[in-house]
Amino acid sequence: MRRFYLIGFLLLTCFDTLGQVGFKMAAIRTAPATFDVDWMIRIFWERWIYLSVAGYIGAFFTWMTLLRHAPIGPAFAASHSEIIPVLFVSVFFLGERLSLYQIFGALLILSGLVLLAMRPEEH
Repeated sequence: MRRFYLIGFLLLTCFDTLGQVGFKMAAIRTAPATFDVDWMIRIFWERWIYLSVAGYIGAFFTWMTLLRHAPIGPAFAASHSEIIPVLFVSVFFLGERLSLYQIFGALLILSGLVLLAMRPEEH
């Protein structure tokens, strides 16, 4: 069962990361957002928007499966774990800069995820 959780949590993180990065790439490639018909057509033809939707569909089904089987603490932690990989993808592949505040925030998020994922001791 432990292997199921690990694979499920990693899969959920990957799907969520794909969704976030896909939306970012679609926004970059269809900019500026003009909210007119031409812009909507550009979005319709942008492949990243479809990868993003696929990521969120995959994340939804993975999340539903995890909720059915995993304890709520680790499942909740896994549902928010995409923040860290999205940060690294943004820095290493999209050329964004990483500040000390972001590093500190990432460490706080990781600490919180670890605390949520830990099982309370049985008394």
